[in-house]
Amino acid sequence: MAQHLSLHVSVGILGISAGSLLLLVNDYASSPEKDLIPHTALGVLLLIIAALLAYAGIRHSLSHAQLFSSLCLTVSALWCGSGLVYILAGQGVLQPTELRSSLVPGLAAFTLALLLIGSVAVLVKKAVLCLIAVCISLACAHQIAGLSATAFGQSATAANYLLVCVVGAYFGFGRLLYIISHGKVEPPGTGLKRRDELKPEQNQRCGDAVSVALVMNLLSACVLACPLLGVVPRLFVGHVPWLWTAGVFQLGMCILFYRAMDTLAATFYGFTALLKFAEGYSALLSFYSVEPFSPVPFPVVFSVLFFILALFSCQKSLLEGLYQLFFVAYCIAIAAQPQGFFQGGTQGVQAAIFIVSACMLLITTFNMVSTKMIPTGKDYFKTLVSKMQGLTLRVHDKELHAPHLGYSKYADAEVLGYACSVLAAFAITATVGDRNPLSVLVLPWVVVAGGALHLMCGSVAFSRGKTFESTVFILYGMMWTVWGLTRYGGLYGDTRGFNVAIGIISFMLFNCLVTAAALFMNIAWFAYSITFQLILISFLLDAVGALPYGYDIGVTIIFGLVSFYCFLAHIFNGTFQSPQIPLGNPLVKLDGVGGGADICPHVPARKATSVQQIAEIMKNGGICGMPTDTVYVLVAACNRPDAVVKAYKVKKQAQDRPMSLWISSIKQLEPVRHLLSPLLLDFMEAAWPSSISMVIPRGPWMDTFGLGDAAKHIGTPQSIAIRNPDCSVATHLISLVGPIAVTSANPTGEADTTHHNQVYAKLGKKVDGVLCDGPSPENIASTVVNCTNIETGNIGFFRVGLIPKSKVLEIFEEVQKRHRISGGQTNPAFENDPDSESGTGTGNTTPCTVSPEQSPVLRNES
Repeated sequence: MAQHLSLHVSVGILGISAGSLLLLVNDYASSPEKDLIPHTALGVLLLIIAALLAYAGIRHSLSHAQLFSSLCLTVSALWCGSGLVYILAGQGVLQPTELRSSLVPGLAAFTLALLLIGSVAVLVKKAVLCLIAVCISLACAHQIAGLSATAFGQSATAANYLLVCVVGAYFGFGRLLYIISHGKVEPPGTGLKRRDELKPEQNQRCGDAVSVALVMNLLSACVLACPLLGVVPRLFVGHVPWLWTAGVFQLGMCILFYRAMDTLAATFYGFTALLKFAEGYSALLSFYSVEPFSPVPFPVVFSVLFFILALFSCQKSLLEGLYQLFFVAYCIAIAAQPQGFFQGGTQGVQAAIFIVSACMLLITTFNMVSTKMIPTGKDYFKTLVSKMQGLTLRVHDKELHAPHLGYSKYADAEVLGYACSVLAAFAITATVGDRNPLSVLVLPWVVVAGGALHLMCGSVAFSRGKTFESTVFILYGMMWTVWGLTRYGGLYGDTRGFNVAIGIISFMLFNCLVTAAALFMNIAWFAYSITFQLILISFLLDAVGALPYGYDIGVTIIFGLVSFYCFLAHIFNGTFQSPQIPLGNPLVKLDGVGGGADICPHVPARKATSVQQIAEIMKNGGICGMPTDTVYVLVAACNRPDAVVKAYKVKKQAQDRPMSLWISSIKQLEPVRHLLSPLLLDFMEAAWPSSISMVIPRGPWMDTFGLGDAAKHIGTPQSIAIRNPDCSVATHLISLVGPIAVTSANPTGEADTTHHNQVYAKLGKKVDGVLCDGPSPENIASTVVNCTNIETGNIGFFRVGLIPKSKVLEIFEEVQKRHRISGGQTNPAFENDPDSESGTGTGNTTPCTVSPEQSPVLRNES
């Protein structure tokens, strides 16, 4: 793992060096009359390098080297935006005289951003990162000067890139040499701190993603503020690459925020990404000589969502909540001016956002890497809530976003999903009238908010194992995208008829299935899906030219209000433990499915408190699902006969498929040690813990475990299977509960259970708890050894599973050798048998293999 991180550092640094070398050569060799590298080729090469840097930054994200990740992603965005501008210029979309106006706003933003990152690197003594960031910042500043005054030339820009190239090449190749030599060769100055040497404050959650997202806000604010300040004449198509680059990078940061379990940050930067796509769309329309018109309802709704989000974001820090209020003002400014992003009021608010984003970037980046923190008002919200009666805050840790059936690497995306539905619904309430459909600023809100962001939320929900939610968001995202492009993208025209209606009918049929499935979820989901069906009906009526006046506006407002309620409920319930905004119970309940509120505890096996919780359930007579070194099993405490009987009946156990006995260590057999064969005990000590089950003779020793009459369900009248699993979770649980009765966690006759989700899905409410550990490490059952005649020196095999026969025989031979020395019995199977490890022998004493049909003991053994 450490080598992989070091390799990503090398890739990132060498990528920066390669980009610097490219720009260095181009700047030195180009003249005002002719460029060495054509604009299109230069842009494509910059895009390739930007993709490489983005890969290195993302792979290194959420690690200890967050400042490096922030630098890589920032430089990647710089070269991505400028590369797209060069491609537009090379393809003739931009005139040579427009190149300056296109590049300057983006370069100015990155000059400041990289200077701030370099300043923080100085404070924390990151010399290489500081040098790279400051030199690229100065190169951007000199490039602006060269574009503004031709006589200035680009030599100073090239000189800065030369320094970056030399330093980056030395450090990058030094790290590569360290990796190739397996740590034997490390050039001076290229060492990295070991992970255990880093302080906890240097690994703040998703700090690098916050820094990059703030840089993107800085970028878009600079682009929109430049026309107001007279730096560029107007907002035009040359600014689209910068704005859409910022939007794409912020969507990427949204994924990282979900990965870091930060729903509020993911929602906020999802909102700001949406704004950047809308700004870029408005700038793009100028290329077609179309003046965009911003309808009033949508920005007002957007400002309300921003305000609610800002209010709840105060729980993270007061500074973050105040920062988000600037975007509330921005949305109000858009609503107040019909020309939106082209008018002075909107651009003035963006100038204020530029200043505030720069301050936030400095504070966030410094707090990310420094042991001394700049105060941001972290505990004010918590203090205020603690003084209010009836309000209890949730504990914000990774378990907050744990799904009912286990846990996930991603946070819940439903807050953003519902917010996108609100935005898309209120956006289509705007009427086009006699205007060009492209001129009404609806398309980006519907296609990006209703489409792209919905698809992202659906993907996150799918990664959490939430099949229903992911299906809904993806289906609705596709519908918003198709309808938005059709009605507001100029694809619809005046065409009405059956050809358009048939596609909408298909979506309606799919949504009928969604609505039926929502009956098993809760009332909120049912209302959400049924009201969307009303919107689909309005689309259908419009397609056939039979839409009643006002119907579409009415149903979209209803759907928007339902979506707003769900948005508010999820963001409120995710913040407060009590009270809770109700979402309703399932309208239809079936055993084993639906009704998340009534589901048995599903707790992560990696936590000791979870194991203790399951242990308490078992001590009180419950039966639980448990991970092992093979597949999942259903367990009950032996000292609770009622639980053993319950587990036997839950499985509908066949008479020829008895349960087995598991222990945590050989010490749990200490009270009956005198009743067992010394050779058997030695074999147990040598073979366990492992995936080896031993079938041993039944005897009075079983009475010590408190099974009572339930003992008849374990083993056969002649023998019993006993095992000590090679699984720390299982052995810890058994040590807390005592010996347990075990059976496979699936109905008799079905396949083994290989994931914690399957335990509840197969057995339903009959299970009282599940320890969740994801997929089983092995799908192969244990090896079952016949030890009923071990006193005669013979063992056999009922089933060869995870542990091969040769390994078992090797262990047994070692035990036999020790007994020979001590004068114990010898095993004739190993006398004069050179092929004992392969399981072959001579005579009637050969270790045998018994088929599953011949042994009822192993057929239910995991």
